Amino acid sequence: MGENQFSRELRLLTPSHFTYVFDNAIPAVSPAFTLLARKNNLSHPRLGITLAKKRIKKAHERNRLKRLIRESFRHRKHALPNIDIIVVGKSGADKLTNEEVFSLLEKQWKKLAKRCAK
Repeated sequence: MGENQFSRELRLLTPSHFTYVFDNAIPAVSPAFTLLARKNNLSHPRLGITLAKKRIKKAHERNRLKRLIRESFRHRKHALPNIDIIVVGKSGADKLTNEEVFSLLEKQWKKLAKRCAK
């Protein structure tokens, strides 16, 4: 279980961390999520999640999506390069089933890893 935890060191915590990624991001876009990434100087990837109340109205849906995004990231973090990633939720993301969210994110992690490896 230890290797699949989502510890503090795997998260983007401060506004400056988010600003760093937003300033010069490599995007991976889908109908439900936009993933933005930028290389970091650490030995592991980090994740930040932004799900706006304007886009996803209900708190329980935002919480469900955050849990699914974190879970998907935990399973893929070993295959990702050393990058900081921000997942931005779009309108309609709350309509997806858990399986659809996982498969969509799986494709986007791969796309992002390929783009950041260049």
